[in-house]
Amino acid sequence: MTKPIIDPATVKRGLGAHAAIGLIGGALLYIVCLSGTLLVLYEEWQGFEQRGVPEMGAISPAAAQRAVETVLAGETTPTTHLYVHLPVAELPRATVTTDNRAVHLNPDGTLAMAEEIAWSDFLYALHYTLNLPNVAGISIVGALGAMMLALAITGLIAHPKIFRDAFRLRSRSTGGVALADWHNRLSVWTLPFSLAIALTGAIIGLASLAVYGVAAVSYDGDMEAVYAPIFGDEPAPDARPGPVPDVAAALLHMQANYPQVAVTYVVLHDPGTAGQHVQIVGAHDRRLIFGEYYLFSAAGQFTGTARLADGEIGQQAAASIYNLHFGNYGGLWVKIAYVVFGLALTVVCATGTYLWLGKRRRRGMHEPRLAAMWDAVVWGSPLALALTLVARLVLGNEAPFVAIFWIGLVVALAIAGWQPHWLGRRAGSATAAG
Repeated sequence: MTKPIIDPATVKRGLGAHAAIGLIGGALLYIVCLSGTLLVLYEEWQGFEQRGVPEMGAISPAAAQRAVETVLAGETTPTTHLYVHLPVAELPRATVTTDNRAVHLNPDGTLAMAEEIAWSDFLYALHYTLNLPNVAGISIVGALGAMMLALAITGLIAHPKIFRDAFRLRSRSTGGVALADWHNRLSVWTLPFSLAIALTGAIIGLASLAVYGVAAVSYDGDMEAVYAPIFGDEPAPDARPGPVPDVAAALLHMQANYPQVAVTYVVLHDPGTAGQHVQIVGAHDRRLIFGEYYLFSAAGQFTGTARLADGEIGQQAAASIYNLHFGNYGGLWVKIAYVVFGLALTVVCATGTYLWLGKRRRRGMHEPRLAAMWDAVVWGSPLALALTLVARLVLGNEAPFVAIFWIGLVVALAIAGWQPHWLGRRAGSATAAG
C-alpha cells in the first residue's frame, strides 16, 4: 500500500486553516455590510450623538466670514485646509473644521462649542477602512467590494432558476432549507442594490490604491496631481503670509448667480498664505454627483468650475460614485430604502456562510468551532457596535471605540473557539441542512 505523501492529519489541519481563512473574509465582508447599513444615517447619528448644538436653516455670508476669521485667529498650528460645513436638511448645523479642531457655530457666526462626533467618525472609519491605516484599509474594503460583486454574479450563474423562484418560499421547511430559501430570495430582491453597492465600493477602494500607485511611480507621490484631470488642479502653493480669504464675497456670488445650487461646503486651501484659494461645493438637484466645485480667488472672485456637473462623462461618473454608494441623494426615503436593502444584504452575507458551513458538514467536514465562531461574528458584531454606542453615552467622546469593538469581537471569537458547545445548538441547526 502506497504511503500518502502528506499525513491525513496534516491534510485535515490544512483544510481547517483554509476554511478559517474563508471565514475571515466572510467576517470582514459582513462587518463592512453591517457598518455600511448604519452609516447611511451618518448625519442622523451625528445629531443623536451630540445634541444641544445650535441648529439653523441657513447661515449668512457675513456670519460665515466671521466664523472663518475667528477660527483662523485661534489656530496655534497652521492648517492646510479649513472646511465650513453649511446647514443642510439632514444636518441643520454649521461647523468649521481645520487640521487641528472642529467647532460648531451659532447663527451669528460666533463659536458655540467643540464638535464631538467621535462615535460617528469611528463608524465611518470602520466601514471605509476597517479602522486600519488609510491606504491599507481602503484597499482591503475595495477588494471585499470586488469579492461581493463576484459572489453576486457567480451566485446567479450557479442558480439558473433563481429568478423563476424569486417569490417561492417553502413555508414548511426548516433548518438549512429555509435558510437557503431566504438567502436566495433576498439575493434576488436586493440584486440591483447589491451590484451597485459592490461595484461602487470596489471602485472607491481599488481606485484609491491605483491612484496611490500611479502617484508613487509617476508623480513623486503627489496624489492630487493624479486626481487633477477629474476634480480640478491645485494652484501652485505660496507659503508667504496672506490675508484672511473673503468667504462672504464668494457666498454672495453663489447667491446672486447660482440661486438654484444648494451650497454645502466652503473649502479654504492653504488659508493664511499668499497661495490660498477658495472652493465652494454646491449640490445640484436631481443629480447623482456629490456636487460641483465652484472656484474662487482669495479675494472672492469667481474663476470657474471643476466641471463635475457638465464635463466629460468620466468626470460626472466619478463624481456620482460616492452618492450612489452611500445613499446621499433623494432625501429620507432613499436613506430608508438603503437601510432596508442594506440589512437584507447583511443577512445574505450571514446566511451565505452558514450555507457554506452546512455543505462542508454534509461532506464529512464537521467543524463545530468554525460554526460557533461564525455565530460569534454574526451576533457579536452588532453587540460590539452597541457596546461602543453605550460607551459613547456613558464615557463620552473620548471613549476607546476602536478597542471596544475589535477587542470585544476577538473575545467573542475566542470564547466560541474555546467552548463551541456554548453556541453549538444554534450553529448546528443553522448549518445542518445548508
